[in-house]
Amino acid sequence: MADSNTKTSIESFRKWVVDHKLRAVGCLWLSGITGSIAYNWSQPAMKTSVKLIHARLHAQALTLAALAGAAVVEYYDHKSGEKAERYAKFLQIDPYSHKD
Repeated sequence: MADSNTKTSIESFRKWVVDHKLRAVGCLWLSGITGSIAYNWSQPAMKTSVKLIHARLHAQALTLAALAGAAVVEYYDHKSGEKAERYAKFLQIDPYSHKD
């Protein structure tokens, strides 16, 4: 019973991420920069400007990875998900529809 609840919550989270990709990337960026600032603030030998630059770079790398992941998910959904069925009617091409 607990396994089915876990699966449904994981599936619902996955569906939310698929439906709100940019919001998920933004939340990941915000948590990444917050975590990086928190980590860098524990390093006493660094200047404040260097800490902020490092936090921005870590968050930027995390965001690029998240955007790449979102692109892979979008590609997969277009090839074999609901979106493939939804867009299939628009992609039907009649080879004899052109005029001579």
